[in-house]
Amino acid sequence: MTSEFGGSELWVFGYGSLIWRPGFDFEESVAGRLHGYHRSLCIFSHVHRGTPDRPGLVLGLDRGGVCRGLAFRVAAERAQETVAYLRAREQATSVYVERQMPVRLEDGRSIRALVYVADRKHLQYAGRLPRAKQLELVRHGRGSSGVNPDYVLLTDEHLRKMGIFDPVLAGLAEELSPGAAPRPHL
Repeated sequence: MTSEFGGSELWVFGYGSLIWRPGFDFEESVAGRLHGYHRSLCIFSHVHRGTPDRPGLVLGLDRGGVCRGLAFRVAAERAQETVAYLRAREQATSVYVERQMPVRLEDGRSIRALVYVADRKHLQYAGRLPRAKQLELVRHGRGSSGVNPDYVLLTDEHLRKMGIFDPVLAGLAEELSPGAAPRPHL
């Protein structure tokens, strides 16, 4: 483990499952904005929500736009263990690039946070898929962290609680909700 995160507090920016299941201890969490990237269902999941033979679909930060999410402040004495945990969780197949990036918190503070950005050169980078293909992948995805529909439904639910409406996730959540009638895809 490198010492790049030792000795000072750490901020981590969550935009998907980290919002509702961070998995590490933190001192505070504050809504914030990351500029230059947007939340996108652009990663074929081969571990957590799918397999290489039957991939699921999970979120990544893709180029362009602004992403609203949740920033977590981690105490200095927990920084290295938190980074080790996040690397094991987020880098299982090295589909994300780890970066330190500026995030503007809703309370006006500007911080640098650890973020995981989609690697567009990785074989698991899905890019922008048609809605029908997204729905098919999510409906059938199942991996070590559970079924893919739960991932989409929980992320949509927690984003809405934060006052964030993601039209792609909301549309998929509507179709994945128990009792939802299938809608035609035009």
